[in-house]
Parts: sequence; C-alpha cells; structure tokens
Amino acid sequence: MLAQAGTQLASYVEGALLDRNRLCEEFFAREAPRLASACQEMSDRFLEGGRLLAFGRGSYATDAQHVSVEFVHPVIVGKRALPALDVSILFAPWLQAIVQPSDIVMGFGPPEGDPGVQAALDAAAARKAMTFALPGSRGSYACKAATRDAFVHQEIIEILYHTLWETVHVFFEHRELGQDAGAAGFLYPFLGHARQQTGGLAAEVAASIRMKVAEDTKLREQTAREQSAQIAATAVAIRDRLARGGKIILFGNGGSATDANDWALDCVLPPDGYQPIPAVSLSLEPANITALANDIGSEVIFLRQLIAHARPEDVAIAISTSGGSKNIIMALEEARKRDLLTVALLGYDGGEILRRGIADFPVVVRSDYIPRIQEVQASVYHIIRELLEADRDGQD
Repeated sequence: MLAQAGTQLASYVEGALLDRNRLCEEFFAREAPRLASACQEMSDRFLEGGRLLAFGRGSYATDAQHVSVEFVHPVIVGKRALPALDVSILFAPWLQAIVQPSDIVMGFGPPEGDPGVQAALDAAAARKAMTFALPGSRGSYACKAATRDAFVHQEIIEILYHTLWETVHVFFEHRELGQDAGAAGFLYPFLGHARQQTGGLAAEVAASIRMKVAEDTKLREQTAREQSAQIAATAVAIRDRLARGGKIILFGNGGSATDANDWALDCVLPPDGYQPIPAVSLSLEPANITALANDIGSEVIFLRQLIAHARPEDVAIAISTSGGSKNIIMALEEARKRDLLTVALLGYDGGEILRRGIADFPVVVRSDYIPRIQEVQASVYHIIRELLEADRDGQD
C-alpha cells in the first residue's frame, strides 16, 4: 500500500514537471522577439549609466532580489557587473526618490497582477524610465501571465529575467552601442569604440532565447526521469516532521538565497487556497549574515543561525547549485548532529554534499549551467510545496 502511494506521488511529480514545459515553450515562442528588442534597449540604457531597479511584494520580492544579484554578481566569469537594486521594501517612495530617465524599472507580481506595482511602474514611465510589467498591462515591456498557477507563473518569469541577463551581455559583446571603457578597458574587452553593424542580431538573439528554453525543457525532462521518486520521498519525509510540530529552515547563497527566501515565503504566505506552513529562511537575515561574516567568517553565517533556531523535529533545507559551499556543508553537518531531517537541492553532480552523504534527501538537477539549474530547482521546490499542501488537505 505504501509502495503504491509512493509510486502515485512520483507519477504526480513527473507529470507536474513535464506539464510546465508546454507552457514555457508556448510563452517564449511568442515573446522571444519582443524580449530580444527589450534587451537591446536595456543594453543602451546601461551604457548610458542607467540602473536596473526591481521590486515586488511578498514572494515576488524574491524575484527582485534574484534579478539584482544576477546583474551585479554575474555567474559567468568575465561578464560585466551591472548596477541593479532591489527596492521592494518600500518601492513606491524609493522609486519616487531615485528614478532617473536612463533607468530600467522592473515590477513583479502574481498572475492577476498587482495594482500597486503597476502604479509604481506608471510613475517611473512618466519619468522616461524603461519599465517591465511582469505581469501587467502597460510598460516598455508588459506581458500577461501564461498561467493562473502562481508557482508556474513565477517559474516562467524567472526564465524570462535569466534570459534578459544573458542576452544583455550579447549586445555588449557585439559592441552594439560602442562604448569606451576607459582605464578599465582591459576588464571589459568586449566594449569597443566603434559601433558595429548588427543587422539580424535581434533575430539571432530571439532564436537564442528559444534555444535556452529548449535546454530548460530537456533538463526538466531529465530531472523528471531521474528524480521524481526522490522528490516525492522528500515531500513525504518533510510532511512527517511538520506533523510532529517541526518547521522548515532554509538557506542558500546568492541566487540560491533568493530561492530559499521564496520557498520560505511560499510556506508562510502561500497563494490562495493553500494553508500556511511554518518556515524560516536564514538567508533573509542581512544583519545576522553580515555580523557573522564580519566577526567570524562567511563559513558560519548559516551554522550559527541554525544553532539558535534548530529543534530536533525541524527540517534543514539547503539550496546549492554547486553542492560544495563550505557554509552550506557546515550547516548541514550541524543539522545532522542535532537530529534534524536534512534535505539538499543541488546542481552539477551533487558535489561534496552528495559525495559525503550529509543530506538525508538530496535532489540533484544535473547540469553545469547555473541559470538552467536554478530554473528547474524552482519547479522542484514548488512541487514539493504542492505535495505538502495535499497532505494537509488529507489528499494524495
């Protein structure tokens, strides 16, 4: 009976992963040309000194966090760091105070849209800023949600802003606008003095965006084949700890920090129809993180917080694309010592975390390209969240 239930859950996970592919492919087949044109304008504005200002409310604020870290701290060595800020905490007055005509303002919201986000975008547009309404009805780039499912919608938007980040650099590297990097030119050899003829570059970029989505589809299919049973088993194990009165403790670095924050918010502030689940994200504590990193070292930023918060009935969930970050490993090791259930959402080959067996339930998205890993990891943790909800409703 238990084996049958496990098979049914694994089948559900596989179907949920594969169902996402059709929606993603249809959306980007339609939107790729517009996105390519938007990226061209973004590159122009960055070279004029513009900044990317991103914001959202609730779990959509984590998309603003993710955009900011992707542009400021690019994951590909040699790419230019670009100015980006997350202004979610107080977005309307903050934007009113700092928006300049050369800026790019990006607002995130639920599938039905957010009137407050749209109003802030309209105000920025009135000051000549480029605006992205994700989703929305008005803006330099505005799109309707591809689905009413809040989790799948957010996953599609994550792919969108990853492709924006990747594609902006294509225009830089083609010297589309021509820009003298001055004394720092040796750092940015792709920025030249002469404006190059690009002709069909926008069409090539649109094709490249569709290719990235095809890569994402293949990786999600691979993960469905290889990890569906493990994902289902992970959800069942987390359910058991929650039933004992435990909570979920999440942590990750960089883009994975924003995913940890998103997962925690999806638990405590879920979409309509879901029930709250106790969860905290250690990555959502900048004062603690900076204090620990400054006074002791970055390797303990999650360990010391976990020591303060952990109870034996809890679940420690690490998100890591590499599987080798020292601060993640140390926190998982401490969680094991304290009898917490340990879960790790990993990329590449699972890294040191998988090799050392320090996660009770490792889930590996096997790719060596960070944006694609993160996109499929988002699908994985959203599906786990769905399975936790099904259990609370007494369903499988």
